[in-house]
Amino acid sequence: MHTIVGGEFGLGTSALINITISLISIAFCWWVISNMRLDRIISKVESPHIKLFTIILSVVLGHGLATFLIDYLSWSRMIKYLF
Repeated sequence: MHTIVGGEFGLGTSALINITISLISIAFCWWVISNMRLDRIISKVESPHIKLFTIILSVVLGHGLATFLIDYLSWSRMIKYLF
């Protein structure tokens, strides 16, 4: 059985958690954007350019959300060194 003390297993686990958080954040942002009523703002919602724009916007917003969540997780792990 492996223990998460550090080393390669700890780095691999951390990378897997970060990838998972990133993908979930991007999917969440895609879900939020796809449920918005864009037809009120944009006339041609079904245009390929608009679909590409929503994908890029989902990735950008998802990356920002994932970065915040990963940083928050890292900071919360460091609180134990305060005491």
